[in-house]
Amino acid sequence: MPYVVDFVTVSTTGLESSPVAEALAGLRANEARYFRNKYDHEFTVGTAEEEADAVARVARVLKEERDIVIASPALEATRFEVDGIDWTYVFYESGLSVNLLWTIEDGGKRAVGFKLSDGMEVPEELAAFKFARQRSKLAGTIRGSYFVVKGEY
Repeated sequence: MPYVVDFVTVSTTGLESSPVAEALAGLRANEARYFRNKYDHEFTVGTAEEEADAVARVARVLKEERDIVIASPALEATRFEVDGIDWTYVFYESGLSVNLLWTIEDGGKRAVGFKLSDGMEVPEELAAFKFARQRSKLAGTIRGSYFVVKGEY
């Protein structure tokens, strides 16, 4: 059942099994606020099972681009198009959020972004990346990194 993420009243709904559920919920709410403010888009997620195609899409890009396999199980995911950009998000039990930004127009931006919830360690599979820090009222300290996607998916 799709869940509309509320960034005013942050909830751990769907994320309860994460050891950093509160921080992951804040990170998810932070993304919801971004999409509401920038695009007037309602950020909705489903379980990893309901959104299996989105989870598989992110897994494929990570594997083929950088030979990365996320060890943590996926809890939730979403895929949507807004303002000519196809977005895919996967939220993992470890507290990791991975997003795939794919500008639909040829020659546009295409990248994978990683965000680590406050309190989680950098996963071994992402140890090669440098993470920048940003503060969020909803999520505490978010550490993020990204890479540009070269292939066509």
